[in-house]
Amino acid sequence: MTTPDLLPSLRHLVRGLSALFWGLPSTLMVCVLMAVSEFPRALGCAPPIVTTGLLFYGIVELGRFQPQERAWQLALERARLLALANFALSPFVYFWSRLPTEMFFYQTVIALAVTGMLFLCQLNHVLQRLAAMLPDETLRDDMRFFTRFNLALMLGSACSFVGYQLLERASALPQGLIETMDLAQGMRARFALMVVLVLLPVSMTMSLVWKAKEVVLGGVFGPRG
Repeated sequence: MTTPDLLPSLRHLVRGLSALFWGLPSTLMVCVLMAVSEFPRALGCAPPIVTTGLLFYGIVELGRFQPQERAWQLALERARLLALANFALSPFVYFWSRLPTEMFFYQTVIALAVTGMLFLCQLNHVLQRLAAMLPDETLRDDMRFFTRFNLALMLGSACSFVGYQLLERASALPQGLIETMDLAQGMRARFALMVVLVLLPVSMTMSLVWKAKEVVLGGVFGPRG
C-alpha cells in the first residue's frame, strides 16, 4: 500500500472517506434544523445543497481508488447516482420548511428521505467492497458483521415507517395507540420520527467509515498507536 503508484489513489480514498464522515451527520443535522429552527432557513437552499454535495464529492473521490476493480466501481456507481439524487432533491427541504402544508414539497422531502436511506444502504455495500480490498482481516470481519447489522436496522426502520402508514388507514385501533399516533400527526412530527429511525444507522456508518480511514492511514504511515 505504500508504493509510489498507490499513494495518489490512497490520498483520494482518505479524502473521500473524510468527506463522507463529515457529510453524513452534517446532512442529517441540517435537515433537522431546517424543520425546527429559523437559523438555517436564513441561508436559503445553501445548507442542504452544501452537505449533500459533500457526500457526492466523497463518493467521486472514492471512485479514483482502484478504478480497475469492477465490483468496487459498480457499487460506487450506484452510490453516486443516489448521492446525485439527494443533491438534486435537497433544495426542497428549504421550500418545505417555508411552506410545510404544501403537499408537493412534503412528498418531495419524503422522496429525499427514501433516496437518503437507499444511499446509506448502498454506502454500507461500498464499505464492504472497500474492506475486501484492504489487507486487514479484522476490518473485513468487523465490516461484514456491522454492515449486515446496519442494513437490518435500516430495514426495520423502513418497516416501522410503512407499518405506521398502514395503521393510519386502519378503521379500528386501541385507544392508547390512537392517542400515541395523534402526537405524530403533524408533518414536522413525522419528519422528526424518520430522523430518529435513521440516527443509529448513520452513527454506525460513520464509525465504519472512520475505521476504514484509520486502516488506510495506518497502512501508509505505519502501525497505529
